[in-house]
Amino acid sequence: MTEFDLRQMLEYQEERKSLAVAYILWGVLGPLGGHRFYLRAIPSGLAQLILSLTVVGLFVTVIWWVVDAILLPSMAKSVNRQIFMEINRTFGHGRRSMATDTYWD
Repeated sequence: MTEFDLRQMLEYQEERKSLAVAYILWGVLGPLGGHRFYLRAIPSGLAQLILSLTVVGLFVTVIWWVVDAILLPSMAKSVNRQIFMEINRTFGHGRRSMATDTYWD
């Protein structure tokens, strides 16, 4: 492993989102969209927050919150993939990726 790969891997470990933290936020701040803010889903997090301020919206938000329990693993995987690609772009175009052994454009 080269120094380049090590720096890239350390950066990813620092930036990646934890599924455990997402579930803790889901449990504590779920109807307010806390888990969505953590997973970089700001627009839908704001929608959940605003909806939960009304009585009718709170009912919708609770249903949304329960559905999010199922969606959290795929949401975390998606944002982590996005973070990984951003790190690859930051460290230079056309360099070999440490995890997939391919070239990123």
